[in-house]
Amino acid sequence: MANYYPPLGYHFRVEFNNIKGEFQFQSVAGLNIELETEQIAEGGENRFKHKLPVRTKFPNLVLKRGVLVNSDLIKWCRNAVEGLDIVPADLTISLLNEEHEPLITWNVVHAWPVKWAVGDLNAEESKIAIETIELVYNYFNIQ
Repeated sequence: MANYYPPLGYHFRVEFNNIKGEFQFQSVAGLNIELETEQIAEGGENRFKHKLPVRTKFPNLVLKRGVLVNSDLIKWCRNAVEGLDIVPADLTISLLNEEHEPLITWNVVHAWPVKWAVGDLNAEESKIAIETIELVYNYFNIQ
């Protein structure tokens, strides 16, 4: 029987296809898919309703990192959120092994920002200022 070691979730890389720069993120959330269903009642059958598949649903992608000054990514976000200059981008999220090679890759298609936020600033705590970027997207492929 072979030894199986599940990959560690802290070693990952995020790349935007049409935005310059190196992007280091603290966390990525929202890489899941859900199948929406529709309930249909059948005449004469009162014990249950049939559930039929309708479409897949993808939640917003939430990226968190330390605040950066003069970031092309934040300029892209602010142009979309403040100026309604929506320029969709594809991005790649890779879970890496110990040699920094991709184990699993999620190709996120047609993403654009809907929210940009900076975490609370508090003089009583010694924490890094965190910014959150929330993206909507059409779908993702897994490689």
